[in-house]
Amino acid sequence: MTNSNGESAKYVIESGLRPEHRAQAARGYWQAFSRKLRYPLGPEQKAITFVERVLQPDHAISAVSASGDFLGAAGFKTPNGSFIGGEFDDLRQVYGLFGAVWRGLLVSTLERACENGTLLMDGIFVEPRARGLGVGTALLHAIMGHAAHSQLQRVRLDVIDTNPRARALYEREGFVVQDVKKLGLAAPIFGFSTATEMIKQV
Repeated sequence: MTNSNGESAKYVIESGLRPEHRAQAARGYWQAFSRKLRYPLGPEQKAITFVERVLQPDHAISAVSASGDFLGAAGFKTPNGSFIGGEFDDLRQVYGLFGAVWRGLLVSTLERACENGTLLMDGIFVEPRARGLGVGTALLHAIMGHAAHSQLQRVRLDVIDTNPRARALYEREGFVVQDVKKLGLAAPIFGFSTATEMIKQV
């Protein structure tokens, strides 16, 4: 898949994640979601180590420059797995037994079920130097294309109240609000108060 618009492409959108981009994708994911995950997965270096350990390249779509540099990625979740997977043992290997126990409990509060016929977005992020080039929109379009190609009926995502720019993008792309969930007493831990569930038919 390419982003050419009749011109020479500045980047390509491709299925999966190249092996040489794994570490950079882990750092990019942490930078994008560290505010939400700082308590469950921090400190930073351990978090990046954990994300790099558990990410599944076959549940991602990535953006790559013409020279091969990593520019961003969109992850997704299906009944067969998710972009950021992992089990309790992965947490234990990085954080130790005690750290894995309480972190696992916190992470479990963010888990989202993947309904039949639905592709669940599992994070989208763009490297700072690539912002403003349309990479995020291209990744979102690729996610929707992947859902259609997989014969799924809809794409679902959750956007938090501290990210109004992302919500504006999703609304422009035709996503509609289905539900708003309040975090309540857990809000200070994750850095946001509400998460809005949005869906688009494909």
